Formats: sequence, C-alpha cells, structure tokens
Amino acid sequence: MANHSEGDWLKGIFPRGIYGRAALILFLPVVVVTLVVGVMFLQRHFEDVTRQMTSSMARELAFVAARIDGAGGQPDAGRAIAAPLGITIVAPPPPGQGDRRVFYDLSGRVVIETLRAQVPGIAAIDLAGDDRRVIVTMARDVSYALEFDRRRVSASNPHQLLVLMVVTSALMTGIATVFLRNQLRPIRRLAEAAEDYGKGRIVAYRPSGATEVRSAGTAFLDMRNRLERQNEQRKMMLSGISHDLRTPLTRLRLGLSMMSPDMPPDAEDLRAMESDIAEMDRMVAAFLDYARDEARESPPEPTPVSDFVEAVVADAQRAGHPVTLHDLVAETGERATFRRDMLRRALENLIGNAARYGTRAELDAVLGPRSLRIGIEDDGPGIPAESLDAAMRPFTRLDASRNRNGGQGAGLGLAIAADVARAHGGQLRLGRGRRLGGLRAEIVIPR
Repeated sequence: MANHSEGDWLKGIFPRGIYGRAALILFLPVVVVTLVVGVMFLQRHFEDVTRQMTSSMARELAFVAARIDGAGGQPDAGRAIAAPLGITIVAPPPPGQGDRRVFYDLSGRVVIETLRAQVPGIAAIDLAGDDRRVIVTMARDVSYALEFDRRRVSASNPHQLLVLMVVTSALMTGIATVFLRNQLRPIRRLAEAAEDYGKGRIVAYRPSGATEVRSAGTAFLDMRNRLERQNEQRKMMLSGISHDLRTPLTRLRLGLSMMSPDMPPDAEDLRAMESDIAEMDRMVAAFLDYARDEARESPPEPTPVSDFVEAVVADAQRAGHPVTLHDLVAETGERATFRRDMLRRALENLIGNAARYGTRAELDAVLGPRSLRIGIEDDGPGIPAESLDAAMRPFTRLDASRNRNGGQGAGLGLAIAADVARAHGGQLRLGRGRRLGGLRAEIVIPR
C-alpha cells in the first residue's frame, strides 16, 4: 500500500503531457550535466589555480619579510625589492584584527589557508576591505602590512565561465524547444485526426514527422480506410440482400399464388420453387460468410505451407472441384505465419469461382524469403482488364461472358479473397493466366 501511494505521488510530480515529458527527458540531463561540470570546474580548477598562484605569491612575501627581518625589522629596507615584485609595504599597518573576506568570495578561503600555511608570522589577512587588493598584516619585531593586487592570487573573471554556460544553455534550450515542438506537432495532428474519427468526422491527414510517427500515421490511415471500406461493404451487403432476394421471392410468391387447392402442383413447378429456395439459401450463406468476423479474431500462427496447400487442394477435390496442384515451391516443414481459417476460406472461394466459370483449375504456391504467393488459374473466359478492379468489389457480377456456364453467385468470392489478403498485410492480384488462358488470381501475403 505504501509503494502504491509512493508511486502515485511520483506520478503527480512528473508532467502528464508528451511535450512536458519529452522536455523533461531532454532538458534535465543538460541542466544536471551543466551544474555538475560547472561546480566541479569551479571547485577543482579555480581552487587549484588559486592555490598555485597563492603559493607563488607566498614565496615572494616570505622573501620580502625575510629581507625586512634581516635589516633589523626596518620596513624601509624591504622597499627596494618589494617594488619590483608589485608589493607595497605599509607601516604602520591599517587597523583591524583577524582574517576577513566576503561570504561569496569562494577563492578567498583558499588564499587565506595557503598564505598562513606558507608564510610565518601573519597576523591578519584582509580580503574584504578592497576586493581588488590583498592586505597581509605581519606581526614580527615591527608590525607592518604587505599589500598587493588580488589578481596575483586569484584567477581573474571566474564569472565569465558561468555567464558563458548560462548563455549557451539558454541558446541550446531555445533551439531544442523549437525542434521538440516541430517533432511533437505531427503527433498532435495524429491524435486530433484519431479523435475526430472517433467522433464520426473524417478530416484530411497526411503522415509527417519522424519515421516512427510516419509509421503510426500510415497505420492509422490504413485502419481508417479499412474500417470505412468495411462500413461501405456492410451497407452494400444490406442493399444486396434486399435486391438479390427480391427476384426469387417474387417468383415464389407468383408460383404460390397460382396454386389451387383443388389441383396439386405439378413436378416442374415444385422443381422451380426448390431451385428458387436453393438459390436463396446459397445467397444467404454467401452473405453470412462475407459478414462473419470470427475468423478474423484468431491469431496468426506459423503453419507448414506444403501441408496447408495440399490439404486445401485435397478438400476441394473431395468437394467435386476439378482442381489440381500444379507446382509447390516450399520445403517440407517450411512455415509461414498467417490465419489458417481465413486463408483457407479465401482459397476455397477462388477455387469455387474457378470451377464455376471453367472446366478445370490449377493451384500453385511459392514460399519466398519474404512472402507467400498462392495462385489459382482456370480455363474460363477470364475477366477483361478494364473490369479487374470492379470484380473485387462486393456484390459485383460481370457480363454474360463470365456467366456463360450458368454460374450464379452473390458476387462475393473475389471480395472475400481481397479482404483476407488485406487483413494479412498483402494483396489479391488478378490477371490473365499463361497456362490455361483464363483468370489467374494470386494472393500474396508477407511471410
């Protein structure tokens, strides 16, 4: 319970939007690295430089103090050598006791420690009276003070590094903000398009941005187009049911109205009504088969291609279809990943179409390194090139040349096969067969 509360508390601190989280991921490391580098540089580099400069200055101060001590404690005796070294001797020393420095003078602490460690006889060190001068009060036989420029013991202008770091960080932060906004704009556009589509509005959307965002946008467009196509097909199915069932129902109604209780119907009328009922049953089965979505819910599974194709051909032959396996380019046990029920249903529709419009059909399959291609070819009249796209639309029946063998159907076979191919990320190709001269239908799906 405590862990859960702690997790909720942490979630409340961090931003919820992708812009805030991306900014946190981008800017937090920059700020931390800048602070760490700045502090380490200021603390280590400036302290080391200050200590070295102060040590050098301490030797000069000790030399001047030694000369004054050697002259019997007369400060004037040391002026001859102090002046060339940039040291001013002040006697008597200015009033004041103890070491002094301002609180923000970080290098002053190092200066005081180093001078006291290397120069004996120091009474006080004043760094606060004049921030540009250092006054060292000596307490020997005679009291005097040694004064010199502060720049000789401290690195000059240490604030330049801080200013440079702040300005550079602000500049890079501004550039990163603009770049981040440009990268997040496509994500927001994708979210708005998805939200509008969820409300029933279709707005223009074009994938843009980084590769991952483009992939997500393309997947969204594919999903939206697939849903729109399915909605359109459902509408067409409803209109197709009412249109296609009207003709046999009219014939049945007419036949029933002409029957008389005094005279039983003859065999020809009964056969006609049975034919109408069979036609209606076939249409309803086709409509239900097309509308059924249970097979789409089954996950794809790795399946041996040779066993699957041979089983489909064997089942079609047992059903009375004149189909043979022409060629199978796949090693035994070699697998491809697909939904077996969906692909079997699509192939059965293609084989049924081939058997309906021709006298024989051949199936061939090739399992390549990236895709699986299954083709079905018949010796029927085929489909004109200008009608290939229309043939894959549901409830579409072509002219009499395609129906010269008396084929009757709901116009859903090719549409089902095309939907199955698209559901697998592939496509259905139609064309003229080279071996048998009729229609050749190929399903190509990724392996």
